[in-house]
Amino acid sequence: MEKGLIQVYGGEGHGKSAAAMGRAIQLASAGRSVVIINFLKGNQNEEFLKRLEPEIKIFRFEKSAEEFSQLTDERKREEIQNIKNGLNFAKKVLATGECGLLILDEVLGLVDNGIITMEDLGYILKAKSDEVSIIMTGTHLNNEVCQVADEIYQIEAVNYKIFGEK
Repeated sequence: MEKGLIQVYGGEGHGKSAAAMGRAIQLASAGRSVVIINFLKGNQNEEFLKRLEPEIKIFRFEKSAEEFSQLTDERKREEIQNIKNGLNFAKKVLATGECGLLILDEVLGLVDNGIITMEDLGYILKAKSDEVSIIMTGTHLNNEVCQVADEIYQIEAVNYKIFGEK
């Protein structure tokens, strides 16, 4: 069996989650199980994505339909406990070897928002067995994130003129 990698899809551009989902579909079509845990995004496309089960299991522990950034401070405090439950679930999934690929979608945003530290994230990653791959997505790539990753993909929008037009 191939060694599982820790991959990071980061950057300011759009498409990080879509790239992770593409990798999930590849592995699921090859017979590997996939678990995705979404953070901070609200319930975007949740019903559609549930159609991918049972090959790809998608979880979201936050209760609010809105994105985390749009919540009041009081509601953010409530959601932080739900987010931490999601992180505990991620650690359990890794410890039990429940999947071949675990996607922690927007987990780097948890670090950016001060919800968890890189040390907290490191504890979760240590539960990974050699056969399991992890994909983490988020906007900001810092040195600590890059040090734990085997592969880093920076997604950015590139604007260019078509056919030499100015």
